[in-house]
Amino acid sequence: MGKNSCNAGWKALKNHYRQIEPLHMRDLFNDNPCRFDDFSIRFEGLLFDFSKNRILDQTLQLLIELAREAQLGEQIEAMFSGQKINTTENRAVLHTALRNRSNQSIFVDGHDVMPGVKRVRNQMRRFSEVVRSGSLKGSSGKSFKHIVNIGIGGSDLGPRMALAALEPFADPDLTHWFVSSLDGTQIHHTLNKLDPQTTLFIVVSKSFTTSETMINARTAKQWLEQQLGDPQAVAKHFVAVSANRAAAEGFGIVPDNLFELWDWVGGRYSLWSAVGLSLAIAIGMDRFEQMLDGAYAMDCHFRTTAWRENIPVIMALIGIWYANFFNAESYAIIPYDHNLRLLPSYLQQVDMESNGKGVTKLGEPVDYSTGPIIWGQVGSHGQHAFFQLLHQGTHIVPRDFLCGVQSPHDHQEHRRLLLANFLAQGEALMRGKTAEEVRQELQAGGMDAEEIKRRISHQQFTGNRPSNSIIYHSLTPRVFGQLLAMYEHRIFVQGVIWGLNSFDQWGVELGKQLAGVLARELTDDRMVDSHDSSTRGLEMQIKQWRQEHLTAS
Repeated sequence: MGKNSCNAGWKALKNHYRQIEPLHMRDLFNDNPCRFDDFSIRFEGLLFDFSKNRILDQTLQLLIELAREAQLGEQIEAMFSGQKINTTENRAVLHTALRNRSNQSIFVDGHDVMPGVKRVRNQMRRFSEVVRSGSLKGSSGKSFKHIVNIGIGGSDLGPRMALAALEPFADPDLTHWFVSSLDGTQIHHTLNKLDPQTTLFIVVSKSFTTSETMINARTAKQWLEQQLGDPQAVAKHFVAVSANRAAAEGFGIVPDNLFELWDWVGGRYSLWSAVGLSLAIAIGMDRFEQMLDGAYAMDCHFRTTAWRENIPVIMALIGIWYANFFNAESYAIIPYDHNLRLLPSYLQQVDMESNGKGVTKLGEPVDYSTGPIIWGQVGSHGQHAFFQLLHQGTHIVPRDFLCGVQSPHDHQEHRRLLLANFLAQGEALMRGKTAEEVRQELQAGGMDAEEIKRRISHQQFTGNRPSNSIIYHSLTPRVFGQLLAMYEHRIFVQGVIWGLNSFDQWGVELGKQLAGVLARELTDDRMVDSHDSSTRGLEMQIKQWRQEHLTAS
């Protein structure tokens, strides 16, 4: 897009903001009894209500025009058709191909990628079935009971978040563990809880060189060999998901246990691939494919539906509205669903790694806000933590509330109260409470006039605070797939409008490079004269304390 300040659509929205800014949503609802119907979209088992936003029909029209100016339609087709929209790495972006449930071919460099996708999916089905049935044995002849996923970033957050979401569908006879931390404490505690004879490790690394993943994989390998007294045990207890066949086989992975990845699958978009193998083992491949079906249905909705009725597009445009015109710096994801407790962390990576960029695809610095700070947690916990700021603080924080109507268990009274809180928070944030309403409430409680005067400013709420509400009948694998794809496309649309490459992540590289240098320097106690004085001082203190510890032990 270049510099937004030069964009006609941007200027029109700035002018429109001056019209919207003084309006209160309470009045918008009073003026339009059909506002909910006018500003909500239904898609299969989802209902997306965006009526509690500071928008008019004209707002949406102007935002849609902004999307047209950014050539959003062309960019959507470019992604789905396998064009190399990841321009800095010259790669296609085809996580959508991983859940393509049609018979349509998708080409990259003249090669149809779908046969490979189907081949790996069939491999996942065969493998998950023999693990779940117990017919696959470890080196001691015992079936697997413990499944350990070793990865980081999307290779950890994706399957870990998904397994939490779909836990009601998981095989109760299998336990699942996720190791991602560079701090050896995590794998130490994990290994201490495992029986090596019944443990299967899944090493997930596209490059098979990711430092955090590989040090944990080597530690697990060493532990297994020591516990079983068999250097060949790795062949039966380790599988890998990677694009680097040579490195995986060099580690000891046998070819049949290597699940292929492709360079057009970004890590934070990779759950739909064999990166989701641990999930497929947990819930079964049929349900895994139901998740793919749901995501594909959302892909079709996103690709073919007019933008005014297109959930990901409207979500994205509303986010642009707040980030770039109301100067909202963050965005909260608040599920009223315990099973979605890891969704905020997952979306934090997908969104902030995708759109946390300060230059456009053309390398030009931006003069506008891009990717917001994503945060949040389960709503019933948040109400006792950060909701004070949401209601009465000085920050504008747009947010998504998510909730399932039906519970996966029999505790229906819990669900009724959960739904009541879900509904109440959206209404309270929108309506607020006026000074007069506070006065009447305190008077009805018998409070004297002087105390009422002292209390009033503390107990009133400005309201007019925006939120989207997303409800679904129940969190099935299909609905879950729809939700994830919906957010993926929302992030993509915002990247297009901001003119960003949402599919690289060069910002993580410098820290990795410096860590490599410092790791080598920490192998001895020599003085260092490189780095800034702070880093140098910290490094020398670390060396001193490490040396004192070694001497004492």
